[in-house]
Amino acid sequence: MLLQHDSSHHKWSPYAEKKWTLITTLEDYSRYLLYGNLVEKETTWAHIQAVEYVVLKWGVVLSYYVDSHSIFRFVCHKDSIWYKQVKGTDDVLTQWETVVQKCGMRVIHALRAQGKGKIERPYRWLQDRVVRRCAREHVEDIQQARIILQQELHRYNEEQVHSATVEIPAIRLRKAIKEGKNCFKEFRLPVGYTSIKDIFCLHEFRKVDGYNCISWNTNRIKVPISLSQGTEIELHVIPDRDHTEVRLWYKGKVVKVIHYKN
Repeated sequence: MLLQHDSSHHKWSPYAEKKWTLITTLEDYSRYLLYGNLVEKETTWAHIQAVEYVVLKWGVVLSYYVDSHSIFRFVCHKDSIWYKQVKGTDDVLTQWETVVQKCGMRVIHALRAQGKGKIERPYRWLQDRVVRRCAREHVEDIQQARIILQQELHRYNEEQVHSATVEIPAIRLRKAIKEGKNCFKEFRLPVGYTSIKDIFCLHEFRKVDGYNCISWNTNRIKVPISLSQGTEIELHVIPDRDHTEVRLWYKGKVVKVIHYKN
């Protein structure tokens, strides 16, 4: 029922010029690592892509278990003499939380670092093996490190006996699915949605001006339907390596799709 999700910012290769971030998702019962990838920079979009991979390949569960990183949770700080907080902790959904909830899952936040022990153990194991192999093979590029990471993830999931469960994670997961102890359900688009792009995206809001246009990242976008000034339009933004897709969403449907070169 529970997926543990986290990241580790680490010097994965002594020959690399900078640190990379490992993003992983762990199935709580079997300790199977459903997702693992190295990224040059930790962003909200990288974590949304991790959720998309897990949901489309494995399905949805009941909950995601994460820490209180700003990507996962809005935390209100104390008021000061310079400003007063209007919204309290958890009064605002982060972009990542919005995607998880649209998939039909809820988010549970660990209140302290000790509560993330199950996913910290694989990090220690991966740091030991991946760093050693990157050093031995003189890895300088993140693509080379990703290949090594996938090989070690396969070893961890399919060959290594877990110290806590005393079982190989893949065998334990398959057994759980066969015995009905697993709660993965096939992902289905919510009512009114026609594309996964409107789920796994960045959600922004803009108000229509007097010329029936909205502004986004210095771009003026003409709204194809006539709306009164001040009407709010939802934007679904899908950033990619070469271009960014912006989908205008109003009253439960897409009214316009625009592509911008990055």
